[in-house]
Amino acid sequence: MANPRESMLLTEDKLEELRNAFQTIDLDGSGHITVMELGDALKVCGFTLPGHEIRDLIQRYDTNIKDGKIDFMEFQQLYGDVKAKYDIGHTYKKNVAKATNVVTHGGTSMASSVGTTHTVKIEEQMAFSKWINSNLASDGDCRNILPLNAEGNDLYHKCSDGILLCKLINKAQPGTIDERVMNKGAKLSLFSKMENLTLALKSAQSIGCNIVNIGSDDLHKGAPHLVLGLLWQIIRIGLLADINLHDNPGLIHLLNEGETIEELMRLSPEEILIRWVNYHLANSDANRANENVRINNFGRDIENSIAYYYLIQQIAPADTRIDISGKSDGNLEHRAENMLQQAERINCRAFVRPLDVVKGNTKLNMAFVANLFNNHPALDKVTDNDLLEQIVDETREEKMYRNWMNSLGVRPFVNHLYSDLKDALVYFQLFEKIKPGSVDYSRIPSNFSKLKQKRMIEELQNCNYAVELGKQFRFSLVGIDGSNLAHASEHKSYALSLIWQLMKAYTLSVLSKLSGTDKPLAESAIVSWANQKLSKKGKTFSGFGDQRLSDGVIVIDVIDSIQSNIVNYSLVKQGSGEEEKTSNAKLAISWARKMGAGVYALPEDIVEVKQKMVMTIFACLMAAELENEQKKSTQS
Repeated sequence: MANPRESMLLTEDKLEELRNAFQTIDLDGSGHITVMELGDALKVCGFTLPGHEIRDLIQRYDTNIKDGKIDFMEFQQLYGDVKAKYDIGHTYKKNVAKATNVVTHGGTSMASSVGTTHTVKIEEQMAFSKWINSNLASDGDCRNILPLNAEGNDLYHKCSDGILLCKLINKAQPGTIDERVMNKGAKLSLFSKMENLTLALKSAQSIGCNIVNIGSDDLHKGAPHLVLGLLWQIIRIGLLADINLHDNPGLIHLLNEGETIEELMRLSPEEILIRWVNYHLANSDANRANENVRINNFGRDIENSIAYYYLIQQIAPADTRIDISGKSDGNLEHRAENMLQQAERINCRAFVRPLDVVKGNTKLNMAFVANLFNNHPALDKVTDNDLLEQIVDETREEKMYRNWMNSLGVRPFVNHLYSDLKDALVYFQLFEKIKPGSVDYSRIPSNFSKLKQKRMIEELQNCNYAVELGKQFRFSLVGIDGSNLAHASEHKSYALSLIWQLMKAYTLSVLSKLSGTDKPLAESAIVSWANQKLSKKGKTFSGFGDQRLSDGVIVIDVIDSIQSNIVNYSLVKQGSGEEEKTSNAKLAISWARKMGAGVYALPEDIVEVKQKMVMTIFACLMAAELENEQKKSTQS
């Protein structure tokens, strides 16, 4: 596999812009977009091409397995061809200006090049504004902020103090932020707003959002493309959180003939949603009338609204009257509006307008379907105990590792820790993030075979190479070989061992860079640093397994020693009970993130003194202090 960065001579900012365009369309994080989605991706980059040209591009650049899909490396090469063919200085701006419901904004990020143009889709701005209005309307802390005016710049202005972002994160993943640490009120100082925004960013990172190149300054200034990008990640995580077999066992009914529970569990939430829609369509009047309304995507397949009519009719509560006569309306926008009126009858008119349906906006239509599922899954109860016993819930540790990987922007997006890592491609990306240039891409196949047996051999070769790299990094991998990683669901402890060592190495590599040394930092150095901070308070601890850490107070004291204005000691509880410990641990995690520490650990990790996770907390606190000192040095 050629290194994608060598495929085109692009600036870092342009590469990031292309990656954002690609990921906007690649909803399921598969690392590919289809022929039907390429046009949308190019539109985001400023090029509107006719269908025949897009088909030609697919044929020329789908070099991997000729399956009608484009990966990111191919997209970069394709973009270069389009860029060379058209006048980028003239055509780009002209196409953006002509694009319906698209506005342009100059780059505001410190990482952006001067003159960079970013596009913002008005339909997404309106959809997210309305979603926030409906979901936070009853929140007393948002009374002075809501409702948002879906048009204009209201969304960006009112996200600038961090309160809405923090609230949305807790809506997506309840309990992520201890709201006692938020700065609230109608008139916040600039400093208080920036603290909230830092808390929001680090908390979003902890639930799997990629915040690379997004800073508190960007959000405070209301950079539209960055605000929308972050909002979509948060909303998407919340919408898809319960679309899994553990939270919805009824999904077992979606099993295909001969398919196992494990195979169903490997599907991404987006793939499950498509299968859910088709399940209900197969049981609807459409099937009985021999109407073929099966869908394969959230774009072209739903543009005529027919699938939606039948889906809503099928999932609506028995006492709700759904009128599907509007599906015969010849005007597609009128037809979509009538369909949405039916969705409103089951309180699910969200995310899409009629035009968004007709134009096949994949992002918003996926959100619309996810909302339908979350409110009305309409799946029968499962009575087969043998099948139910096969459903395994994700552990706290597994979820934390998955969120860490996704926050680093790995592709594809990791939905299931073991099945999504069995080809080792994510492992390679993590090794590269720890030590750039460490992966020999010539040893990795540029594509995987369509033949199942051959692909399994290729995946095993990749996993063997991942183990080899781990040994080069001096990881402890005794008894672990490639087959353990390729069949990780059967050898979870081996995969978790490698993942933990990757996370530890990454964390320590960040510390080493901030410390200005090429040598890996030892854990003992972090303990010494923390004890030096605690010396001001007359405290100490022996190591990351010290049970004195369980009440969270030592972590809180270190935070206070780093930044004295963060901690409010009146909130800290005294006592050794579970309730007091948990309360303090929640405060410690949120205060750490508020001061800029990228903590992934959970309060339970402190209370239970999970040695590995406690180590990462102190390492992240140390990194935050070093980073803040560097910023002060640069500013002075």
